[in-house]
Amino acid sequence: MSQGIFKKMVAKTNEFERTPIPASELKGNRSFLGMYAGEHTAGTEFVIGPLFVAHGVSAGDLVVGLLLGNLLAVLSWGLITAPIATAKRMTLYYQLERIAGKHVVRWYNLVNALMFCFLAGSMIAVSATAVGIPFDLEMPTLSDWLPRTPGWIITVLGMGAVITLVAIQGYNQVSKFANVMSPWMILIFISAAIVGLTQLGVSSAESLYSIAQEVIWNGIPLPGMSRFTIWHIIFFSWFCNMAMHIGMSDLTILRYAKSWTSGFSVFAGVYLGHFVAWIASGILYAVFLQANTGSQEFAPGQIAYQTLGIAGAVCVIIAGWTTANPTIYRAGLALQGIFPKVSTWKITAVVGGITSLAACFPALVMKLLDFVALYGLLLMPMGAVIFADFYFSKKMGFQSEGALNSNSDFSWPALLSWVLTLVFCLGLNFFYGVEIFFLGLPGWFVAVAIFVIASKMKYPLTKTLAS
Repeated sequence: MSQGIFKKMVAKTNEFERTPIPASELKGNRSFLGMYAGEHTAGTEFVIGPLFVAHGVSAGDLVVGLLLGNLLAVLSWGLITAPIATAKRMTLYYQLERIAGKHVVRWYNLVNALMFCFLAGSMIAVSATAVGIPFDLEMPTLSDWLPRTPGWIITVLGMGAVITLVAIQGYNQVSKFANVMSPWMILIFISAAIVGLTQLGVSSAESLYSIAQEVIWNGIPLPGMSRFTIWHIIFFSWFCNMAMHIGMSDLTILRYAKSWTSGFSVFAGVYLGHFVAWIASGILYAVFLQANTGSQEFAPGQIAYQTLGIAGAVCVIIAGWTTANPTIYRAGLALQGIFPKVSTWKITAVVGGITSLAACFPALVMKLLDFVALYGLLLMPMGAVIFADFYFSKKMGFQSEGALNSNSDFSWPALLSWVLTLVFCLGLNFFYGVEIFFLGLPGWFVAVAIFVIASKMKYPLTKTLAS
């Protein structure tokens, strides 16, 4: 009977992996508001906000940096990603296949899926820090890379199983889940900030100003941490989702939009999640540090529980869940491009298993800032390729979607752009010491330039396309 119910759950799943989205499936702004609010008011916020505190950013740099960086992120989604998504209405993976060919996309999809698995795994681990509280589970510390106890592994695998079950039911279920949960989570984050400030002794506007500068974001990094400036905040908040906007991963999501203006719906996510929630979680961590001087424990569930009780712990569980769900869904679509004959729900189930195993390792949480920056950088060049192919092919005189129109499974301009861009970024980091947070912007321009030059050589409009 259980098998019959399960087959009924997945029988109606059609994700249009290799066809444009039909008009009957298009969605209005409300769907994207809820989805983005849920995705970006999420488990990562309980980690990133505290890490800003640990890196010693000042209060002024944090507020101004978040305002500017998040504005740049919204513009990137609205002006770069959404117009292409609603014009083509293809998944990222199939659109890239038409440009670069199947063989190149297989490697891209594999890297993409692995990055998504690790990101979703970190969110499952964040949720597990809250699930383990009533069982007095031993929590990981800032220096932990491996699981400490069998109880941690069992808790993580249980969370992963439940989250995967929702993800395999497709985009509609993911969207509904986020829509239901996101308003409540946002209220919890706002409540956390108010309660946390009270516990730190804030009672007036003057005390808020002084405690924010002297206690929470005092400009002094914790031992062993580098100091963040306003430039770190601007570029991190702009590029923490680099894979999604200028990397074009959200073509897969925004292809369902009735209008390209739905791309601006992401403001609900970044200004509530990457502004309010990062500030709120920073306040919670300051409360935790004040009450546990010298503690190395870094468990978002425990941090939220100390200030907000059960509501805080439940919020951490749901926040991790609403990030892991769409991320597992995206990873499933990435692997579906490699195994097109296997149904998406089966692949998503396998992805959920891999993600759950990865979540057992606390290192995914402790190194989240570096991982997020690396993950975006690895995928960004292919987004630049899609952008250049869409906007510059006619203007610069080369054939768009070169692999499709030349009936080829391999197109070297896209591969060359991907590889040389990453080599360029690695060189900036290795020889000139440019931090990983600042490599995305110059790398994007280099990727566009390489692809345009290589495409003009391989697919000039004045010549017959190579067979």
